[in-house]
Amino acid sequence: MPNNELHTALRGDLNDVLGDVLDGGKADAPDDGGAHDPDGDLDVEAFTAAIENFNRFYIRLPVLEKLPFTTLSVLDTLAFGGSPRRLTDLTKTEQVSQPGITQLVTRLERDGLVERRPDPSDGRAVLVHITEAGRAVGRSRRADRSRHLRPLVERLTPEQRQAITDALPALARLAELGRGQG
Repeated sequence: MPNNELHTALRGDLNDVLGDVLDGGKADAPDDGGAHDPDGDLDVEAFTAAIENFNRFYIRLPVLEKLPFTTLSVLDTLAFGGSPRRLTDLTKTEQVSQPGITQLVTRLERDGLVERRPDPSDGRAVLVHITEAGRAVGRSRRADRSRHLRPLVERLTPEQRQAITDALPALARLAELGRGQG
């Protein structure tokens, strides 16, 4: 996905959802709920609450691809967290039992969204690969959400849009750190 589309997809109506957590603490800004202190440090609890509030809104945006959360999570893990993965790795990342992940991968394979192949380094194990159809599910959902977010983004002031744009690298880095990639 081109960088400008990614920025657009992430720019939801964060003024309402995140308040001014990411807005640099302007003096004339509404109360930020304690998200900033005079030294410029971020109140992590306020930030956490704002992100959770945004996530509740974001995950409920209408999409054409209506799939269970665990299915989407596995596809996302394979698409962005590295494919292929062993079933045991998916059990850990998705916090699902071994029988549960095996059943889910069987359904995903039947639907053409993933493929199981032998692990070349260990003949006893299999690796789960995402297919192009599995990647298309993620692209479709992102496009749907972007379509619904654009009118909300347009209601933000230029300063609010810029504040979100400026926060994107920090949010991306925070996600990398959370996934253990940094």
